[in-house]
Amino acid sequence: MAHGVIAYSSDDVVAVVDPDHAGRRVVDVMPYLRSDAPFVGSVSEGLRFDPTALLVGIAPKGGALPETFRAAIREALQAKLEVVSGLHAMLSDDPEFAALARAQDTRIWDLRLPPPAPIFSGAAWDVEAKIVLTVGSDAAVGKMTAALELLRAAKDRGVDAAFVPTGQIGIAIAGWGTAIDRVVADFAPGAAEQLVLEGWRRARDLLFLEGQGGINNPAFAPVTLALLYGGAPDALVLVHNVARTTIEDYDVPILSYRSLIRTYESLCATVKPARVVGIALNTRDCNPDEAREHIERARAETGLPCDDVVRNGPHALYDAIAPALAKTAVLRA
Repeated sequence: MAHGVIAYSSDDVVAVVDPDHAGRRVVDVMPYLRSDAPFVGSVSEGLRFDPTALLVGIAPKGGALPETFRAAIREALQAKLEVVSGLHAMLSDDPEFAALARAQDTRIWDLRLPPPAPIFSGAAWDVEAKIVLTVGSDAAVGKMTAALELLRAAKDRGVDAAFVPTGQIGIAIAGWGTAIDRVVADFAPGAAEQLVLEGWRRARDLLFLEGQGGINNPAFAPVTLALLYGGAPDALVLVHNVARTTIEDYDVPILSYRSLIRTYESLCATVKPARVVGIALNTRDCNPDEAREHIERARAETGLPCDDVVRNGPHALYDAIAPALAKTAVLRA
């Protein structure tokens, strides 16, 4: 959560509360974020930088609020800061926090609280903008990052494009969206459809739909399916963290590139065909030679364009996949 907002949000991060690094800057600890924001030991120390909000900058599995965070949230509300949280635990339902927000005339923004969603209607099939969905070998491999980087490249090429956020971090960055993993299962494809329709109102040519989960992740595959069908993609970009060989937290193997491509394309083929047009690798844990080897191996195994859009920038991969982006039609009886 914190990394994504620091890297991509248009809102300035003026300070980061982290006692372990107090006195240093973000760029000193995480150079790839290129942020000069200082680390401070407490919310009260951060107030001298005139913040307007406190972001709960974590996204733990299960989404519970750590008890150690309560004091900081309490302090922020007492200072009349808005509190922004992407946890599954709704801070606005917490009696203490809700009372403090009312007393101080401030707001708690629970990013994961979804708006009402309808059943999928098929309206997404009529969207004229091309829809690109990032799909993953697992959860938390970089699907949001790949979408945001490819969006940057598309805009640099003069394309009227938009990012469609489907998770709490993407919502914090873009300022709108729906956390699909909080929507009741029957309505999740409808929620994805509504996001695509809103994205089309924001950009007429190209939408990058943020992927979630992974198709063989035992816990999170359902949200992946909701986006595959409700998002009505025309093309898929496969995202993989090369450091992983098994699904995180489960003794389930990561599928090969060919198996992943075949699985995703086969699922789409039953309703609205969409092909994998490129691969975005996360080589963050590799040295330059190792990263290059992984990229070349993926290209050789699949015959598809492949790159690390953070390490090498997104423009080469975008330029390689752009000619393959075209509208596809839903199957009709």
